[in-house]
Amino acid sequence: MTATAELFAGLPEAKPNSFAQWRALTGRVIWVMATKGELIVAMLTPLVFTLGFYLPLRYVMKFQGIDYAQFVMPIIVLQTMAFTMMSNAQLAAFEALTGLSTRLQSMPIGALVPLTSRICAGIVRSSCSLAAALVFGHLIGFRFSSGWGQSVLFCVFSLGVGTMLAIGADALGSVTKSPESLSQALTLPTIIFGMLSCGFVPEASFPAWIRPFVRNQPISQFSFALRDMAADGVTWHVLWVPLLWLIGGFLVFIPLAIWASVRRS
Repeated sequence: MTATAELFAGLPEAKPNSFAQWRALTGRVIWVMATKGELIVAMLTPLVFTLGFYLPLRYVMKFQGIDYAQFVMPIIVLQTMAFTMMSNAQLAAFEALTGLSTRLQSMPIGALVPLTSRICAGIVRSSCSLAAALVFGHLIGFRFSSGWGQSVLFCVFSLGVGTMLAIGADALGSVTKSPESLSQALTLPTIIFGMLSCGFVPEASFPAWIRPFVRNQPISQFSFALRDMAADGVTWHVLWVPLLWLIGGFLVFIPLAIWASVRRS
């Protein structure tokens, strides 16, 4: 037995634990978000969205008999979830760019632990943003009038959308390794799908030729479901289409995110 072997002979055998690894990596990301003020930014972002979306159109919508606080709140929440998507993309790109992802792959760490830790940290960020959005929404007059069950469903569905987007953005970030270009690449689709949706104005406000796209694209469908959850309760007739969009997103993005996370560059 060599001197090195004798030195470590009395130590217990290392038994890597994926749960402990996930907990450590998730805690690391959350700690960085907390100490660098990212969670504060996540909670202030809904305020910017609330003021920017609600104030310009509230009087116009009031003349049309629309309670704009109830109407616009879903798109505020969805835009807040999109902010989490961009943050996850930048985190994944930064870890890939700095070589941290490659370093973790060379260590006895579960293959999916880094990915799941980033997504779980993103869920924490989304939860903080959603809580803040609901507080700011309450201040402008948004109310849940459909009971606790639908209110919980509203929150769960919102976080589901945010998680689905975060998984897709994580895959993109792991592949591109460019935090700066990702912000530009993700901002444009977010603006286009947000503006060309029924989240800000009713479908009748759009030209007839573009209404089919506006009505059926995922952001509109998500906003329909969330709006009903906050009002009289969503029915299956309204829920099944946005649910298909959500499930379809998970089915597409999860394999891509796993591939992007475990591949060796």
